[in-house]
Amino acid sequence: MRALTRDRRAFTGAALIVATGVLLSAAGLVAGGSGAARAAGDAVVLDEGELDLTPRLVGGKLELQIDDRGSDSTVVREPSEVVLHAGPETKEDLIGPAYPILGDTLLSAYFFNGWENAGQIFAPEPGWNGTEAGADTEVRLAGFEGPGRFAMYTYTREMDNNDESPVQHLNSGDSAHSAFTLAEDAERAVPTWGFTEEGVYRLTLTVTSGGSTDTETLAVVVGDDIDPDDVLPGDGSTPTPTAPPTSTSPPPSTPTAPAAHVIDNGHIDLAARPVDGALQFQIKEGTANAHEWHEPDAVVLHVKPGARRKITEGYEFLGPVGDPVWWLPIQQLDGLVWPGWSTDQFKSSEIDGRVAFRLDAVQGPGALSIFTEGSVGSVIMHAHSGDGLPDTFDLSVPTHRHTVWTFAQEGVYRTTFAVSATLADGTKVSDTETIAWVVGDDVDPSTVTPGTGDEPTATPTTTPSQSASTSPTATASPSASASGSASAAPSATDPGSASSGTGGSASTGGSGTSTTGGLASTGAQVAVIGGIAVAALLVGGGAVFGVRRRRSAQ
Repeated sequence: MRALTRDRRAFTGAALIVATGVLLSAAGLVAGGSGAARAAGDAVVLDEGELDLTPRLVGGKLELQIDDRGSDSTVVREPSEVVLHAGPETKEDLIGPAYPILGDTLLSAYFFNGWENAGQIFAPEPGWNGTEAGADTEVRLAGFEGPGRFAMYTYTREMDNNDESPVQHLNSGDSAHSAFTLAEDAERAVPTWGFTEEGVYRLTLTVTSGGSTDTETLAVVVGDDIDPDDVLPGDGSTPTPTAPPTSTSPPPSTPTAPAAHVIDNGHIDLAARPVDGALQFQIKEGTANAHEWHEPDAVVLHVKPGARRKITEGYEFLGPVGDPVWWLPIQQLDGLVWPGWSTDQFKSSEIDGRVAFRLDAVQGPGALSIFTEGSVGSVIMHAHSGDGLPDTFDLSVPTHRHTVWTFAQEGVYRTTFAVSATLADGTKVSDTETIAWVVGDDVDPSTVTPGTGDEPTATPTTTPSQSASTSPTATASPSASASGSASAAPSATDPGSASSGTGGSASTGGSGTSTTGGLASTGAQVAVIGGIAVAALLVGGGAVFGVRRRRSAQ
């Protein structure tokens, strides 16, 4: 068996997909000031932050404990009082060497300390500390319950570059890897933990060192099908609290939920579509071969918690590094809605010039940004509500494109778009629609009125003022650069009045950056923040935002 040492520390992170927003309360605070919250069976749910599983001598006996460093001070916890949560943001595609470990038929799994999104997501970062046991420690997977397979292994970028094989430590489906040696000098070893299915896992771990042994069971909730606040810690044997008597009186009447169609996953297009000789702005749900059309005022788009990411260096124009953002990337991720733009319902012979999309208004708790990336370090901003609206961009006909969407805070947003064009016969056509979005999980999207809604007007939080000096330089889009010309931006009263020619219209994007109107093509040389090949992966919200590190039981 191979020893687990600090020299084989794995890159932390995971792909796709959720830690959640602020729910700290006085009832949720525990000793040590960590801010962790109590859940079912008096458990502490750890859904982000650094922690170590530490075999240590306590009164001359070995005990397996958890050193929780998710706050300013370290809190020592018993595994039997903790529930770890691997949210949907920890889901990522399997890299080749992990196939024989987790199963060669899998396409993706959930990871602590994963590969693709290292340092970009809000998730637990469990490591191992062997320095408190007084000698090397054997760690054994003595028992296992769960809906899928579990494996713990080390595979680093350096190992990948050298064509080395992963080092397996524990594997629920392979008795040959039921134990590993934790070296005495391993101050913080950080292997990857992989889980193949959503659900509740219980890992029974036995640690042995110097003739002393301790066995503990650690509960892990994977995905978002089950609320970790409702899961009993340890082996699950803690009695369930007695439920209060059920009332025999009829429940109070509640208003009927609006008949909105909620879309929270898969491909959609915000499309300019010819209808009855005019232009209508509609939402296409599905693919070219299987789709439905919806009126924007009948739809609620849900940006699920799996979209939550961190701002990285180089993208401070969206807010301070480390702050959260709800991020819909330019490539499709399973579990998230994937909004694109389309003019491909029109023929090129039907339109004189280009189709203009103008963002007139954003109502919501934070700033909305719509952009793509050009060369490394540059951003092509198409619309940014944090520095004033309207913002306009345009597309040639026929075109299908995708962009990055970022929302600075959780809550309900309403975006008003005016879409316009000039028909081949010179007739100017346009349509203005409002789309409702629910970001995060603080609001049930099925209860939100679509369209303009009925909430009082909320002023979005603006982008931090210091961002103007730190934002990447905007560059021309591929379509605009190729043409060598740019059309004037349409006016606020007539969004299609000047959208002719081949160049992209100009508007002002985030942080006062001059931006182009043309959008980058799907699959073109547009770097995806969150992609493997880009050093700065994902960006975050522009507003001051309290991050919930632990969820409170209600």
